Amino acid sequence: MKKPDIFEFFRRLAEDNPAPVTELEFGNTYQLLVAVVLSAQATDVGVNKATRALFAAVKTPQAMVDLGEEALKQHIKTIGLFNSKAKNVIALSEILVRDHAGEVPTDRDTLVTLPGVGRKTANVVMNCAFGAETFAVDTHVFRVGNRTGLAKGKTPEQVEALLEKRVPQPFRRDAHHWLILQGRYVCKARMPECWRCQVADLCAFKPKTPAPPDKK
Repeated sequence: MKKPDIFEFFRRLAEDNPAPVTELEFGNTYQLLVAVVLSAQATDVGVNKATRALFAAVKTPQAMVDLGEEALKQHIKTIGLFNSKAKNVIALSEILVRDHAGEVPTDRDTLVTLPGVGRKTANVVMNCAFGAETFAVDTHVFRVGNRTGLAKGKTPEQVEALLEKRVPQPFRRDAHHWLILQGRYVCKARMPECWRCQVADLCAFKPKTPAPPDKK
């Protein structure tokens, strides 16, 4: 995809959704961090269902430590890998209390040292909480990047590096949100809905999926 096409690609997505946000529910930066850790290999919808009652009671790392691992498991037991996630959330909360005065670090290098926090999670927190121009590559962003030709890579790291290089201003801050939402609702894994895609004519994917009879 050439530079003019990339600009037009994001211009259309921005026109359609000028202020995209994460679909995870949270009340502060700490809750965002926890929600993103819990969202690994889980849906945002499933995480939100599990965290509503949890976040009503737990708003700080110290409150999470006080809650304890077993009680946390009861809150998140509907989420995949909840045992290991509960262990990581308690451990990272203890570190935040001990080493960071209960505050979430604002830099990626420190964030990725926390239990359960990988580069993607750190990028989401940096972007959503601190406004950083980071590109969190989840399964949706990876698929859209490769399928459209926007950023073709064999690993999330390769796709992230290409997005970092290619996404122009003024779209950089919100780019990963637009790509996630595009992958979640339009450029779906099994059957991309090319017939209603705003950027289909800019996309390298062939053949384009035709509209079903009831949508024509």
